[in-house]
Amino acid sequence: MRDTVTDLAAFLRVAREGSFTKAAAQLGVSQPALSRTIRKLEARLGVQLLTRSTRSVAPTEAGVRLMDTIGPHFDGIEAGLGELSELSGKPAGTLRITSLEHASPWALAPAVSELISAYPDITVEISDSYALVDIVAERFDAGVRMGEQLAKDMISLRIGPQFRMALVGAPAYLGRRPTPLTPQDLTEHACIDLRLPTSGGLWSWPFSKDGRHIKVRGDGRLVCSSLALMLDFARAGSGLVYVPEHVVAQDLAHGRLVKVMDDWCRTPLGYHLYYPGRRQHKPAFRLLLDVLRRQAHAGTVAPQ
Repeated sequence: MRDTVTDLAAFLRVAREGSFTKAAAQLGVSQPALSRTIRKLEARLGVQLLTRSTRSVAPTEAGVRLMDTIGPHFDGIEAGLGELSELSGKPAGTLRITSLEHASPWALAPAVSELISAYPDITVEISDSYALVDIVAERFDAGVRMGEQLAKDMISLRIGPQFRMALVGAPAYLGRRPTPLTPQDLTEHACIDLRLPTSGGLWSWPFSKDGRHIKVRGDGRLVCSSLALMLDFARAGSGLVYVPEHVVAQDLAHGRLVKVMDDWCRTPLGYHLYYPGRRQHKPAFRLLLDVLRRQAHAGTVAPQ
């Protein structure tokens, strides 16, 4: 029975990660050993639980049914152990948060730094992605996004001060082109675009002025998947980028980049942490929420 429980935990980890390699690293075993464990479990149960290819691993119909049955029980065990760690005075465990590249250092890192400094047995994993991640299905504890659009049964907490977007370019680039004054003028400019991994399309730049709202999809020769690379191109004079203003604060202060169309970029935005309202949260996650709320009361988070 003990071996079966251990094997089921291994199966659950592989199925959730979609990878023997990732699951083996998390479990502290070799990938071949983990593969043998799953094959023995399948032989013992008399049913195939996983489909394997050279690139991915996915649960079969039987595997999905088994995940749905045993998953909540293993999650409950993990939560129960977390509760005991809280009672012992040494909260422990791992928090997984999906965030935006430009949100993590600005809105999330101060709270996380305070948390791991106060509780050395807590580990935090931050995964930066522009994909629309299903935090429940992907086993994240929470996500960070701009705005307050939430899926069903999600709770939102503002975690950073309000900010504005900024349309910026290098002086060398702007010296070669007429300064854009309206969104329509951007058709004559090289716009450095961001590819969205979920839809595969390009991010449309939202502008607003005097109650008028418009979205512009840039028409440039550069498309990137990371903000850091977009900014490198912008500083080199390759075109315009549309980013949160705090991301380019130092570039603006030192004249490496210059704002344009500022009157179209004044809508206040904010970062929000969103998380499932019905999930039994880990003690470590509740501590993180406490830190975030305390920072809000201290004035580091804009009122909601």
